[in-house]
Amino acid sequence: MTFTKFAATTVIAATIGTGAFAGGMAEPMMEPVMAPVVVEEETGSSGGIVIPLLLLAVIAAVAASD
Repeated sequence: MTFTKFAATTVIAATIGTGAFAGGMAEPMMEPVMAPVVVEEETGSSGGIVIPLLLLAVIAAVAASD
């Protein structure tokens, strides 16, 4: 009686085990690695000095008007 239980367990385990590998091993799908894109701002030839000069001119104009 123990042999029949052992044989039945072996058959069931073999049946379940082969179903897990029915599709075989597929190659893993790798996502392409994208490098981060660096965007550089284009600055004018003035180097960002225009705004402070305009602010200084407005302050000088206000001071001169008094």
